[in-house]
Amino acid sequence: MTNTADHTIGLDYFPGNYRWSAALRMAISSAKGGGAEPGEVDVVGQRLSSADGDDEVWFREWRSMGDHVRELAVDAEAANHRLTAAGAYLRAVTYYQVGERFRTPKDADALDAYRASVECFHRYAELIDRPKIEVVEVPCADGDMPAYFLPAENTDLERPPCVVFFDGLDVTKEILYIRGADLARRGIACLLVDGPGTGESIRFRGMPLRYDYEAAGSAALDYLEGRADVDSGRVGVLALSLGGYYAPRCASMEKRFKACVAWGAIWDYHATWKRRIDAAFQTALSVPGHHISWALGVETLDDSLKKLEDFRLDGVVQRMECPFLLTHGELDAQIPMEDARALYDAVGSSDKTFKVFTAEEGGHQHCQGDNQTLGTTYIFDWFQDKL
Repeated sequence: MTNTADHTIGLDYFPGNYRWSAALRMAISSAKGGGAEPGEVDVVGQRLSSADGDDEVWFREWRSMGDHVRELAVDAEAANHRLTAAGAYLRAVTYYQVGERFRTPKDADALDAYRASVECFHRYAELIDRPKIEVVEVPCADGDMPAYFLPAENTDLERPPCVVFFDGLDVTKEILYIRGADLARRGIACLLVDGPGTGESIRFRGMPLRYDYEAAGSAALDYLEGRADVDSGRVGVLALSLGGYYAPRCASMEKRFKACVAWGAIWDYHATWKRRIDAAFQTALSVPGHHISWALGVETLDDSLKKLEDFRLDGVVQRMECPFLLTHGELDAQIPMEDARALYDAVGSSDKTFKVFTAEEGGHQHCQGDNQTLGTTYIFDWFQDKL
């Protein structure tokens, strides 16, 4: 288990096991967007309380709940209760993906569960009345990236601004939707992308994580330039967790981005993983340690460290010119505050903001996992002001 005794952790269902508690908090936080029912999450949490960190039991219990809720959706759809079915499909997405996240490399059972989650989301997208969700493909050098496009709502603009929203190391476009739909309601279109190393792109399309994430960022911009319902001259980029590397890298190397948000800091990802490996993974991790090798498409941790040597932002973010926002939790157990400060200080933009969420106000954990509403509203308000 992962010990984080020196950090204040709320909703700690599994004391001493950071990643299990963090994943369960992620599931609970999805309830605001309809992606979970706290009672269903609690049922799984109670079943897991005596599992003692057994990831096989974790997978089995979450998959079981996903299957159960998916059956509710199918029954509701058969009875022509479209919105009831849609809500159940969306909850099933979360349960399947929370269960699957700790199985790496991905075996047939894991891939089946993940495929079920995507199928459930597609049914949700077809049944829901709003926001409108388009299942799209974004051509990239490595192959097409699966994505969802959410047109802007509550605006009279024919070509509103847009935000490209990338994942982190272990988040997906479906999970991002539950948080990102509010952007569309604020009059900002949103493109949710499974970039290289994440989501469907790594699981089904063989696209490993890459240091030059601007390849994905530029591809997203090229795609948006072909749409008549977006102002391609007003596009921002947002990503969370490891996305605190992706987004600044994209905005520094691709000048078409007009605003950038790092939802959680990354400064030197090689150093981050060197610390974790040296500590035998007895640090705060959101996934098992071997997940990084799978995401990078390599076999060993030594190979991973070699690949990660290029995942550094020093010498890159000094080039950034667009407005920049960095948000970080005061007691982030994964990434220290000194990394966040180093990133902020190095960014070359003259218009930059560093928002630290404190324990007193809430949102003080990694990517505001203890109160994501504080994080998302701050970020989305900022985009409204800048775009």
